[in-house]
Amino acid sequence: MANKKKTNSLRDVARKLVVVTDPKSVVSEQFRTTRTNINFSMPDGDLTTLLITSSLPSEGKSTVSANLACLFAQEGKKVVLIDADMRKPTVHYTFHMTNTVGLSNLLTKKIDAMEAVKETDIENLKIITSGPIPPNPADLLSAKSMDEVIVELKKEFDLILFDAPPVLSVTDAQILANKSEGTILVISAGSTDKDSALKAKELLLASKAKIIGTVMNNFKLEKDHYYYQYYGTTE
Repeated sequence: MANKKKTNSLRDVARKLVVVTDPKSVVSEQFRTTRTNINFSMPDGDLTTLLITSSLPSEGKSTVSANLACLFAQEGKKVVLIDADMRKPTVHYTFHMTNTVGLSNLLTKKIDAMEAVKETDIENLKIITSGPIPPNPADLLSAKSMDEVIVELKKEFDLILFDAPPVLSVTDAQILANKSEGTILVISAGSTDKDSALKAKELLLASKAKIIGTVMNNFKLEKDHYYYQYYGTTE
């Protein structure tokens, strides 16, 4: 039983970082298409802050965040992926890291920005985990210290990528979307209902987010293959 659980765990990690473990797969190719479209979405300059969120939990936003972070790093950009989900963090699991120190420590000014940055095995990619779960994530994200962190990280990185909580669950994603140059909404085929997606879009726009597109994932083509596709937003 233990060996079976370990095998399943390894498969889950492989599925999460498919652009690294299986770069020639259909899924990886669609992630690369997504990266290209994101680059084209900012014709007047480089995108330096990007937020990934979803309407509800379990729609794949953390998987999308991790794979895009890897791809932008492979492109040669200096990338920092921040686990801004200080309620149910997952980035440290994906990259096999501890989560004793991270964003929550940074926003309470217990450490400075570069102390929070963790190395990965992927060239050009660094991680800031969520840190210990605080009692007031939304207050921390809306504080002046978050703006200061972004300014400081922009000095060191070409792209700051936020993995944010679902929009309809808490206000955290709206707060961060207001501070980001671009926002992507992840939609899970077959499980995200239209009303939830539209409500999430409305809330993001109300916070003055710049939604540059959506990613539809878990669209099943054939056994064990899933199709990830980037779409431009509709008015």
